[in-house]
Amino acid sequence: MDAQETDSSVIRYRPVGVFHSDFSPLSGAPRQGVLMPETRGTIEIFPQYRSALKYLNLFEYIIVLYHFSEVERWEPVVNPPASTHEHNFGLFSTRSPKRPNPIGLSVVKLEKIENGILYISGVDAFDGTPVLDIKPYLPSVDCVKSVQNEMMEEELGHHDEDFIQDSSFFK
Repeated sequence: MDAQETDSSVIRYRPVGVFHSDFSPLSGAPRQGVLMPETRGTIEIFPQYRSALKYLNLFEYIIVLYHFSEVERWEPVVNPPASTHEHNFGLFSTRSPKRPNPIGLSVVKLEKIENGILYISGVDAFDGTPVLDIKPYLPSVDCVKSVQNEMMEEELGHHDEDFIQDSSFFK
């Protein structure tokens, strides 16, 4: 623990479940699973949290927050893959997994729930990735139309490629 940190500055989370997918650091994973709806997997919810799934099956899409468990360090400045810009970007203006708090966010399609297992498509997480939380996707509050953000996404090269092939990307 850093000398400046105190117990009140440490935040601890416990996983509520775990991703199961065909992806690993060696194979890579889609950068944004929602752009690859054919990718399938499951989320196993741990028994003590399964009662929290009540009525989740009424939603077609969900938001999954997870821990980038393969990330070993963070970088304050990065150059997003596929960016054609010569300069790097501040981490917080990218979707890089190399973050001070390596928390991932995915919007996935919920196909069905059986015995505490969520069957999903649009998966972009490695097998064994710890799931921190699940929330319903609500279009009225989760989808903000912004012409400026769309223009910047295109201009800065934040568009997505199919797979990250370099396993060192997370290291």
